[in-house]
Amino acid sequence: MAYENIIFETDGNVAIIKFNRPKALNAINPAVLIETQDALNKIEEDPAVKVLVLTGEGDKAFVAGADIAHMVKLDPLQSRQFSRDGHELGFRLESLPIPVIACVNGFALGGGTEIAMAADFIYASETAKFGQPEINLGVMPGFGGTQRLPRLVGKGMAKELCMTGVMIGAQEAKEIGLVNKVFPPDKLWEETMKTARLIATKGKVSLKGVKNCIDRGYDVDLRDGCYMEMDAFALCAASPDREEGMTAFLEKRKPAFKGDLY
Repeated sequence: MAYENIIFETDGNVAIIKFNRPKALNAINPAVLIETQDALNKIEEDPAVKVLVLTGEGDKAFVAGADIAHMVKLDPLQSRQFSRDGHELGFRLESLPIPVIACVNGFALGGGTEIAMAADFIYASETAKFGQPEINLGVMPGFGGTQRLPRLVGKGMAKELCMTGVMIGAQEAKEIGLVNKVFPPDKLWEETMKTARLIATKGKVSLKGVKNCIDRGYDVDLRDGCYMEMDAFALCAASPDREEGMTAFLEKRKPAFKGDLY
């Protein structure tokens, strides 16, 4: 598939997807969702890829939201399908067997905040803006905002953001737990890739185990979550990375992890 709305590339073991509709502030339409899903297929088929970074092309926006010019024409059934397609992208990012970092370089509003929240964590520029402004359009979040946001920032803060539609800056987003780290605009990409490359030196089996156990264990009771961790820990022993990692430690050298997913 030729991409017109995203840029897909790799940098070593790191895959990069850039939302590429800068004239529309990278707003999401059905074509963006289709192309992104296709790129995710390629990522899953490539055993060399260990990390995915999501960002926006240009310096103004990550994703400024869903494309209102598209949404205004939708009837209720079409609206539900568009919402479902957005949710499917969120589910896909969460279930991707590699870590996903959202590098938010500008506006991340509505669907932009929702896509960023489906990543494993968010790094943001000091100039980034977050929000769920759908209420100002007579609708509500439709790509997971009412579900992921309270899990990250708590029910009260999530209700306030979704009910007022206000935008917040990157520093406030960090303070409430939405964003992990904030960087000056000219350092954001460098710092994001530094972390992505660090993660890419780890073993794929153990990375998948960490992601699955945290995500799936978050909503179960502690004992069930711990049993889940036991199973994932045991599966790590099936990977050659376990032997390589422990041998490298004993030999006082850096490990060279090459194991694939179980």
